Amino acid sequence: MAASLENLETQLEMFIENVRQIRIIVGDFQPQGQNVLNQKIQALVAGLQEIDKLKSQVPEVLIPLEVFDYIDQGRNPQLYTKDCMEKALAKNEEVKGKIDAYRKFKAHLMVELGNVFPHELAKYRAIRGEERPLN
Repeated sequence: MAASLENLETQLEMFIENVRQIRIIVGDFQPQGQNVLNQKIQALVAGLQEIDKLKSQVPEVLIPLEVFDYIDQGRNPQLYTKDCMEKALAKNEEVKGKIDAYRKFKAHLMVELGNVFPHELAKYRAIRGEERPLN
């Protein structure tokens, strides 16, 4: 499997280089360069055919669509994972803060309920198996 991925990567790199060269030839086109352009286009087609053959040897890899947005924006797709981790950590901190706030609220609520409804709260704690107040 690793060899097939490497073969596909090599073919993709050659394809990209071929496209780059075609762009240069077309950008500064001279009639005497027509034969070279034709050869590059034929190599491009052959490269696409080779990539098509290799795709059956490579297992399906799922890529988040946001990675393509990164590429379209000219950003390094490897930064996508870093950004996802940073967003996950920020969200984790936010949720942790909410959990802590709810715990404090529950503790305060239990104290206040104990002051107003001591017998009912004792029954509740007995049912829940709580031995001590939540402070």
